[in-house]
Amino acid sequence: MFEHQAAVGVFDSGVGGLTVVREIEKRLPLESILYLGDTARVPYGTKSPDTVVRYARACAHILVSRDIKLLVVACNTASAFALETLRDELDIPVLGVIEPGAIAAVRATRNGRIGVIGTAGTVRSGRYAETIHGMDPDLVVHSQPCPLFVPLAEEGWTSGDVPLSVARTYLEPLLQQGIDTLVLGCTHYPLLKEVIARAAGDGITLVDSADETAAVVQRTLDGMAIRSKTPLIPQFRYFVTDAPEMFMQVGERFLGHALQETEWVDV
Repeated sequence: MFEHQAAVGVFDSGVGGLTVVREIEKRLPLESILYLGDTARVPYGTKSPDTVVRYARACAHILVSRDIKLLVVACNTASAFALETLRDELDIPVLGVIEPGAIAAVRATRNGRIGVIGTAGTVRSGRYAETIHGMDPDLVVHSQPCPLFVPLAEEGWTSGDVPLSVARTYLEPLLQQGIDTLVLGCTHYPLLKEVIARAAGDGITLVDSADETAAVVQRTLDGMAIRSKTPLIPQFRYFVTDAPEMFMQVGERFLGHALQETEWVDV
């Protein structure tokens, strides 16, 4: 297979990374995509850094063995703890979701105060603040874990009084710090974008890491001249490590359309 015809590989701890796939589909409609959700070991956000690295390496191996041309680590926790290891070990481009979101936040802020919401693991890693401060040490970053957002997104509770109340509770400490930019630091959170925006109020710019990551995928493929040029129907394959039926049911909300057949793989 010619390199430009190979698929883009994407993995996440579960279904959240499908929001990244959705944005890649929009920007790069000719690209084939292989997606792996590590549903047997989700969530990564509560695991130790060493465990996350071990899980990420196993997921990457499954996709690389299928001759992908680029790997997207569509999990903020895995991006925080395992990205550099995967870049050192693999001979294809490896992209995470933290750096694209951080870059967009630095561009967007007007008053130098940035908020980051994510899983406990992502917030604990401090990787967003580290990346932002690497670009501008004068910026102030405030982070807030939002553990209830993930089950709300997966249950489809993305509007109404319950998620709005949860969002207001989580965002209150960040708003009190005077942030003007808010990074959605988990791939589940785009499903709650409208309710988060309502809770944040006017004047707060939301940064969607899924959309920003897809833009980096496009630039990387173009820069390496490996973007698909074949006007054939792209292939989409979905792999999970547990419960394929549940993945397909929940994943449809994240992807925005029905999933094709989902395959179980053993890690």
